[in-house]
Amino acid sequence: MEKYIIMGRNPLSGSVRISGSKNAVLPILAASILAQDGQTIIKDVPRLKDVQVMKEVLEFLGCEIEWSGTTMKVDASKVQSIEVSDFLMRKMRASNLVMGPLLARFGWAKLSYPGGCAIGSRPMDLHLKGLKAMGAKVEEKFGFIEAVAENGSLKGAEICLDFPSVGATENLMMAACLAQGETIISNAAKEPEIADLETFLNKMGAQISGAGTDLIRIKGVEKLIAVEHSIIPDRIEAGTFMVAGAITKGNIKLENIQVSHLEAVIAKLKEMDVKIIKEGKSLRVIGPETLRAVDIKTMPFPGFPTDMQPQMMALLSTAKGTSIISENIFENRFKHVDELRRMGANIKVEGRIAIIKGKDSGGLSGTFVNASDLRAGAALVLAGLAAQDATIVDSIYHIDRGYENFEQKLRVLGAKIIRVRETYKEWEK
Repeated sequence: MEKYIIMGRNPLSGSVRISGSKNAVLPILAASILAQDGQTIIKDVPRLKDVQVMKEVLEFLGCEIEWSGTTMKVDASKVQSIEVSDFLMRKMRASNLVMGPLLARFGWAKLSYPGGCAIGSRPMDLHLKGLKAMGAKVEEKFGFIEAVAENGSLKGAEICLDFPSVGATENLMMAACLAQGETIISNAAKEPEIADLETFLNKMGAQISGAGTDLIRIKGVEKLIAVEHSIIPDRIEAGTFMVAGAITKGNIKLENIQVSHLEAVIAKLKEMDVKIIKEGKSLRVIGPETLRAVDIKTMPFPGFPTDMQPQMMALLSTAKGTSIISENIFENRFKHVDELRRMGANIKVEGRIAIIKGKDSGGLSGTFVNASDLRAGAALVLAGLAAQDATIVDSIYHIDRGYENFEQKLRVLGAKIIRVRETYKEWEK
């Protein structure tokens, strides 16, 4: 089992380039299944465990894939709609995104329930409800979901999502691309990753409008073609490094970002007295000597992202005053609280509310903590950067799912962080 060892209290400085978005590349890779001939070229693909799993899922289905550096080439001409390996499906939540494309192209799809971080209920109900509205017959049994399109093809439909689910919106967009007639998705999720998927699909020949709003229209077409596309920057990675600069009282520059995707995070950091300066297409973050307490409510985009809640909790543990975090997306996303408490954070949880009494200029102390999921792991690393003495973060395979070269990027900024297995000899060097 690999771990991070972190020596805190080192202000970060320098520049870091933000990688392509994990949450954008996964649905786009799934959508590449829709191209029946040619080679799709996807650029700025981050080297992450989740991306590797999606690559394995596509290869299992028959895609021929070349991955060199940050460019992935996908030939989906030999894809077959076969039962997706249960082993692969359980590795990652986003593996369920292949259902829409498979059903659209072949009229049949069968896969097991997906895995992923245990941060709360993320049922397939909304996905399946939408597919049923488009004429699919869905059967769930023995842990598998089988969907069959009537007469081999889906039909356009009006779909109103009970909740603006990102995954359901993406799956239904892809399913509707080859459906007969027009599909309208209302109460759709508005995340930037959905707009990126629309851009990719429209390049392929789809007719989609409205992504980024709560009403998306898709006119079905007969065929989609292979294209070239560059992935948008990862707004959650960017937000995590912004917090890293703030929590260490550092001065760092983020490159390859889209400011419009970060407005909710920027607003809260400014409220905490963090100085944020736009420099062309880059962003400079300067942490203050004393952080101010703020209240946060997680909401669907453009509200404050749930994927930044754990990192902000680590930051608020070092702020002056009392802060309140309301988690409105996932009911089980406070698993990092006990680990932050081990480091000296003063946090009380009442249902979906966390009350954080900050300790001003730090107050955290290093100890042994465990990453329970991807963003919780990132939060513990951030806390370690601010803590006195050494912090050991275990189960960092979760972090590898969503952050490319995390410790290398932090070291470039001056952080004292290393990855080790069972020995600490490397630290002694």
